[in-house]
Amino acid sequence: MKALGIAVAAVSTQNTIRPYLFNFRNRSPQRTLLRSSLPLFLPALKLKGFSIFSAQQPPPPASGLYAGVTTMVEQSAYLPSSVQVKDHIDITPKEEQIFNRLLQVVEHYNLGTQLRVAGGWVRDKLLGKECYDIDIALDNMYGREFCGKVNEYLSAFGEETQGVGVIQCNPDQSKHLETARMRLFDVWIDFVNLRAEDYIENSRIPTMVCKYELKFGTAKQDAERRDLTINSLFYNINTRSVEDLTERGIADLKSGKIVTPLSPKQTFLDDPLRVLRAIRFGARFGFILDEELKKAAADEDVRVAIADKISRERIGQEIDLMISGDQPVKAMTYIADLKSFWAVFSLPSDFEPSIPDGCDRLCVACLDSVWKLLNLIGRSSFSDDQRRLCLYAALFLPFRETVYRDNKAKKIPVVNYIFRNSLKLKAIDAETVISLHAITKKFVTLIPLLVSKEDIQVLEVDWKRDTIEVPIASKLRILTGFLLREIKEFWRVALLLSMQLYPVDIVSTSFSNDNFELDKRNGIFKEVENAVRTLGLEKVWELKPLVNGKEIIDILEMKNGGPVVREWQQKLLEWQLAHPSGTAKECRDWMEQKQSKRPRTE
Repeated sequence: MKALGIAVAAVSTQNTIRPYLFNFRNRSPQRTLLRSSLPLFLPALKLKGFSIFSAQQPPPPASGLYAGVTTMVEQSAYLPSSVQVKDHIDITPKEEQIFNRLLQVVEHYNLGTQLRVAGGWVRDKLLGKECYDIDIALDNMYGREFCGKVNEYLSAFGEETQGVGVIQCNPDQSKHLETARMRLFDVWIDFVNLRAEDYIENSRIPTMVCKYELKFGTAKQDAERRDLTINSLFYNINTRSVEDLTERGIADLKSGKIVTPLSPKQTFLDDPLRVLRAIRFGARFGFILDEELKKAAADEDVRVAIADKISRERIGQEIDLMISGDQPVKAMTYIADLKSFWAVFSLPSDFEPSIPDGCDRLCVACLDSVWKLLNLIGRSSFSDDQRRLCLYAALFLPFRETVYRDNKAKKIPVVNYIFRNSLKLKAIDAETVISLHAITKKFVTLIPLLVSKEDIQVLEVDWKRDTIEVPIASKLRILTGFLLREIKEFWRVALLLSMQLYPVDIVSTSFSNDNFELDKRNGIFKEVENAVRTLGLEKVWELKPLVNGKEIIDILEMKNGGPVVREWQQKLLEWQLAHPSGTAKECRDWMEQKQSKRPRTE
């Protein structure tokens, strides 16, 4: 089986960092000094810092080469200072419209319903943040019934009724409550009944929530069944007051703690997705995870439930929110430290090469390295989708050579399995990340040529050996142009990722000086970026052929197209890239001259 080569930092007592290549064929580290030509090079990723476990509660030890190594999120990130929490909620004019309309429906039909805004909206408002996600909890009817009353009211007063969508419960996948959704004043509102879940002995599946008998929980019962205390707060629309029925939601919000209202293991087994939600909110707000919560999240029963009980779509949605958020490294570190990495990013049963113990930590280290460089370059210079897929590509960089076989025995990148099966994300996302991994490897071979201050004497790459005969400088433009045309708008993302594979010479620097190598990689990134611009290749994928397929067929005096025509299309594109100021006539003349030296092809 092919060995997986991974570079990790060799910690030295001297003021020097020397990256070494470790070969995992026999799990016996063979130290070999890295050379620039090594295709599997990874930078000296410093897997240091602190994990989410306190000094009193260390994480379970990693094995193999990662023994004694923790992930790299700084300790200060887990010690938030006092959080500023408002003592009241400011209602916007739009929210006032919505709430007044709902109260009018309750009063008009004498429903006696207590309307409560639940969860995130209350939390964010108290933190002084705007939130457009309004969830209404009802104490005496189902959401679909209340939406029917709203439409009945609208119709009675000559207003346009709204469509109502109903999301059915699915206890087998931990979706315990039916949710109704409708639009009011151009805002989507979710309506759900207060929960009171009864469980069969030895089961965490509720027995009543999907039955339509009129059995509802109290607001306190509902609050206690929420995922986290900071999400258990209500805003009572009837009384215009905040309700903290767990009696610790506001306190935990102020102290920056992620805590479950009830026993964390019970809470997580009720709905294992809550582990990922706890991680996401902890990372998003920089809050500390409660010690008991961490123990429960790392429990074997909970990890099995994450893998088996939650729909992969729901897992993918949570991971996507983490990766797209402001603290993706912290979120992935939580997942790795809580031993949930492989439950979330599940792999096919058989793949090659084998993955060493602690590879989850390496994945997070790659993400951390790319995240730092991305921020140094400037996140705003990339689109949202480019940033998102860049971070996925970084996280899965250690898997770029790993494949499995489908039912037709065809080799498929394991990254495709993670996207399509483990996370149920879009096929185009998988294709883009796989392309980024392939292009990144090619980019590494061009970087020294693009940043070279000397005349290049020889230019050879293993991914495109044959080009038309042109000067070396023109050949570099051809190769770079073809590379950028493969990945198009994502070329800067591929370049950024290639910085993780490109060896950087560090003569002497303190091991603690993390910024030295980062600054150097940033400098190389900008050099290559400027070189691409100097070559005039920024949007080379938009380049139109000077000679089209029909003209090629005419010049070749052929009846139809085929492989020969495609071959000439490539050659003519190479000519265009080598001659950026060339005209269509010059291009045809060159082709006719070359063709005249070859035997005629029918």
